[in-house]
Amino acid sequence: MLDRVIGVLKLDVNTYEAIEADESATSQAAIVVAVVAIVGGLIGGGISAAMGGSFLGSFLSQLLSAFIGWFIWSGVTYFVGTSLFGGKATMGEMLRVLGFAQAPGILGIIPVCGAFVGWIWTLACTFIAIRQGLDLDNTKAALTAVIAFIAVVIMGFVITAILGAVGLAAGAGMNALQGLTG
Repeated sequence: MLDRVIGVLKLDVNTYEAIEADESATSQAAIVVAVVAIVGGLIGGGISAAMGGSFLGSFLSQLLSAFIGWFIWSGVTYFVGTSLFGGKATMGEMLRVLGFAQAPGILGIIPVCGAFVGWIWTLACTFIAIRQGLDLDNTKAALTAVIAFIAVVIMGFVITAILGAVGLAAGAGMNALQGLTG
């Protein structure tokens, strides 16, 4: 598994192809996502605690959102790449290559610029993962990434709006209930 992470970090096309083809590598991809999420959660939780917030809440939120984000991103890139650009892949293949592509996020442990360098490197790894995972050329892979990103952002806004509306409605309902009983 470490050899695969190193190969991904080197942007080695053969490593991405091997990950794509190895159905048993999905659990390894999940481990990569988890390790990066744990590092991010520790950092985010520490920052939250330093600012008077909840370490545990921030940590768990980071961990949960990393896995949800991995599944959503994999699903959307799979759908966009196969539907719009004729990519050839399975959802499992996309989960594997995009999970491993998150490996540079571990650089977030380096103070000051680690997170930024890790983010840029992750973008490069993600591009290669999309290209190799879907068997697309560079242009179609880039278009898949951009369209999928826009779709994920829109989905995020919609989900946030729905959850916000539900929260407001629940709050209004509680206030009305308190008014009736108080």
